[in-house]
Amino acid sequence: METMNGQPPHPLSNHLDGVYRRLLTTYGPQGWWPGAHDPWEVIVGAILTQNTAWVNVERALANLKTADSLSPQRIRALPHEELGALLRPSGYFNGKTKKLKAFAGHLGERYGDDLGAFLGQDLAVLRPELLSIYGIGEETADDILVYAANTPSFVIDAYTRRILERLGSGPVRTSYAGYQALFHDSLPADAGLFNEYHALLVRHAKDACRKTPVCEDCCLRDLCAYGQA
Repeated sequence: METMNGQPPHPLSNHLDGVYRRLLTTYGPQGWWPGAHDPWEVIVGAILTQNTAWVNVERALANLKTADSLSPQRIRALPHEELGALLRPSGYFNGKTKKLKAFAGHLGERYGDDLGAFLGQDLAVLRPELLSIYGIGEETADDILVYAANTPSFVIDAYTRRILERLGSGPVRTSYAGYQALFHDSLPADAGLFNEYHALLVRHAKDACRKTPVCEDCCLRDLCAYGQA
């Protein structure tokens, strides 16, 4: 098996593979990104979902579609106040307005709105460029890479951290890069696998591994240090 870094698999490789297979058997394919029909909509959703529930993002996306304002051209053209009003359901709408305008501006200025050319770059180029855009942090960048660009860069969010810690599989370095390295060093460099695995972790965190976990019928209980304790 060739991992992301081209090195022999991490000692946790079999464990993480077993977790994935157990989740897939329990929940089935998740078909993420939720509700998105094109890569640009994924990007907008990835920015709007920062610090809010997905149901609120759906309301903001519906507003953009109703106003025929989902395209990068319209996002650039709309006055800040008008765009902010459309984004209000997603929360922190003034900040998200600035972030969306910055992303749409970058795409227009650098790529003439050719999203395919932008997303088609190598991971080593695209990820740093995403992180250079105002308002794009590591989690949002990796959402865009996996779900819009079909590029293998595992998304680390609060759900992933929670599940790994309870399993007893957390990294020594508890930084974003430390968590991500666990997956990159243990799994094949496969965007489809990263997509499905992350979506399954989100599903499991919402259904069973909640802030107050429901361990009794958890499909991972026999693999989980917290559940066994």
